[in-house]
Amino acid sequence: MTMQTDVLMTQPLGSSNTFKQQNASVLGPCRIKAIYGTSGAAAGTVVLYDGTSTSGKPIGTISTPAAASQGTYWILMPGEGIKVTTGVYAALTNVDSAMLIYG
Repeated sequence: MTMQTDVLMTQPLGSSNTFKQQNASVLGPCRIKAIYGTSGAAAGTVVLYDGTSTSGKPIGTISTPAAASQGTYWILMPGEGIKVTTGVYAALTNVDSAMLIYG
């Protein structure tokens, strides 16, 4: 079995909620392999979009746990992951961080 592609990690960089590559350019076409993050003190959500804003195609909504001591969430995508064609934007509510593992 051969490797499909390198697997990398990213968080939204800068003041936008658009995920970016390590060189700060917008993350382009890829497959989301997993999502990891820390939740805030109240329950929250991570809404992912295929694009660079909420006008992109909705990918899905992740409900995060409420944890007074900032709990974590981890979601491993089945199979080849979720394919995005434009980029990944996240609308974050009551979430301290969100990190994508992608390839």
